[in-house]
Amino acid sequence: MAKHIPNILTIARFFLIPLIIYFIITEQYILALIFLILSGLTDVLDGFIARKFNFITNFGKLVDPLADKATQISVLLAISFKGIIPFWIIIIVVIKEATMIAGASFLYGKELVVSSRWFGKLATVLFYFAIACSFFIKYWNNIAFAPGNSVTPMPQFDLWIYYLALITTIFSLVMYYITFYKQGYLKKENLKIRNDDNAK
Repeated sequence: MAKHIPNILTIARFFLIPLIIYFIITEQYILALIFLILSGLTDVLDGFIARKFNFITNFGKLVDPLADKATQISVLLAISFKGIIPFWIIIIVVIKEATMIAGASFLYGKELVVSSRWFGKLATVLFYFAIACSFFIKYWNNIAFAPGNSVTPMPQFDLWIYYLALITTIFSLVMYYITFYKQGYLKKENLKIRNDDNAK
């Protein structure tokens, strides 16, 4: 049972997504931030447990980044719907992630599991940080613009973090391609050999 804990934590992140979306739509940004942090903590915890006790599985390698991306894209869609960020940011992220998923699925068919790299994790962390800043700014400005309050509104500096996250996510896509090409995963002769081996 213990060896399944990392995967259980990973799956739990999928169940947290609807809660985070609900709190965003209802403008309960602090609660949205709390559950987003909880989601991030489960991500860190499942990775730590898997490595510490050698509970690493191909399922975990495949589903863990999917949970990250599902959370990230769902939250970005929700805050875009609320007008916090422009929709074109979502388009770029979705195109990048669709490319990654298609590539990972293709390599998985060749018995190659694509696990996360530091550059992919960096892009995810930057997006989470930008989202957290958006939540706090919206919470603060909702107070500032309320009747009778003299609180100074905060500037929307979170957009610059989104731009940096976009640059990083494009960089990560290029780095994934370079990494797997250098390892021979994307060379035609190697893929053909693996395909022939699967047919035996």
